[in-house]
Amino acid sequence: MQDSLQDKCGIVGVYSYEESVDVASWIYSGLYTLQHRGQESAGISVLKEGRINTHVGMGLVSDVFDSDLIDILNGNVGIGHVRYSTTGESHVSNCQPFVEHEDDIIIAFAHNGDFVNSEILRKELIDSGYEFRSTTDSEVICQLIIHEFNKCQDAVNAIEKTCEKLIGSYSLVILINGVLYAVRDPLGIKPLALGRNEEFVVVASESVAFDSLDIEYDRTIRPGEILEINNGVETSHQMKTLGHTANCMFEYLYFARPDSIIFDKSVYEVRLNIGKQLAKEYPIDADVVIAVPDSSIPATLAYARASGIPYAEGLIKNRYVGRTFIMPTQKDRDLAVKLKMNTVESILKDKRVIVIDDSVVRGTTSKTIIKMIRDAGAKEVHLLIGCPEIISPCYYGIAMATKEELLAVDRTTEEIRDIIGVDSVGYISIDGLVEAIGTPRKDLCLGCITEEYPTIIPPELYDDED
Repeated sequence: MQDSLQDKCGIVGVYSYEESVDVASWIYSGLYTLQHRGQESAGISVLKEGRINTHVGMGLVSDVFDSDLIDILNGNVGIGHVRYSTTGESHVSNCQPFVEHEDDIIIAFAHNGDFVNSEILRKELIDSGYEFRSTTDSEVICQLIIHEFNKCQDAVNAIEKTCEKLIGSYSLVILINGVLYAVRDPLGIKPLALGRNEEFVVVASESVAFDSLDIEYDRTIRPGEILEINNGVETSHQMKTLGHTANCMFEYLYFARPDSIIFDKSVYEVRLNIGKQLAKEYPIDADVVIAVPDSSIPATLAYARASGIPYAEGLIKNRYVGRTFIMPTQKDRDLAVKLKMNTVESILKDKRVIVIDDSVVRGTTSKTIIKMIRDAGAKEVHLLIGCPEIISPCYYGIAMATKEELLAVDRTTEEIRDIIGVDSVGYISIDGLVEAIGTPRKDLCLGCITEEYPTIIPPELYDDED
């Protein structure tokens, strides 16, 4: 049923310069602002006197934690995680952070991303005698770090050796023997930001996590960087990189909050640029332009300003509806969309309407929304999309669809128009999207719209899409 894209998590790490200051409430606040990145589970780990105290659970941050739990999670350094599953089922055993205690290493680990050779590495570890408690690729990284640490007794070296084996995307926050590490993959596919004030150092998937904490944004963690925070001293270690990045373009389009800075760029400004670009590429004569809320609102505002067509809220989102369960019939699935969205008839009746959405995956949700707009009396409906045609799956942490389920695969624009039920449909061009982001094409991951991936994709993963 799911027609929208789903990302795989948000992470936070906090270090307090004062040992007497507990950071659990800070981690909680950071996770709360990153709730959009994952709603399945949440967890916090903090270090106190050589012991890692952890609590994880299924549900939203506010469901998993209360003030009593926060009060007993004592420690001046810790990490947190919110999850949406891509690799590994939705189960409490897959909640993060993962925590392991061995003779020479105490580790807590949280991960955002996905890597494509996880099953191969999992099998190698099992053959070496390691046992797994979860079905996630994230625990594979954690066990690899332990495996490498047992050989070299050096945390940075263990992390670097582990990363050399990973193919894919990963931003990590790790506690090893009381030291906080923040890590990004050498291609920088997923974001990870650094912020600070006089009392705290914070790393988080998005800079918006800093705002509620009164923390100033400093910079992005560099691709291939291992940032070590030990007793108030920050040390940057640089892994080998490939001379270019592969920033995930969907972070700008959909996942990140518009008030965030990711990859050292304003998400809101990028979305405004997308709207301006759509106005250049698709000058349509219409009475009103509306957004599919919420992520496409900035682009819609920019389109309205550039075109001179009035902006209005023709679709209202019910923000109190969470994830809907899988429904057995199309009628039930249409009802689920209507629970989340409703039309404003006075805005739409007898109007020529432009609808702007951030992306279209399978097209089922789009089809339902367009029918709702038609039923509200719209005279014409034109759909503009701030993402080029999605023609291939993502292998780096976005759960979208198999190739055969993607609407744009092997279909013309006219066929897509007829399936969705609009008078016209227009996708932003790839060049237009790159220009709107303002990052050279070679430094973006565009695999799902070009089938040109920044890493090797194992043949068995392609076979799974047949």
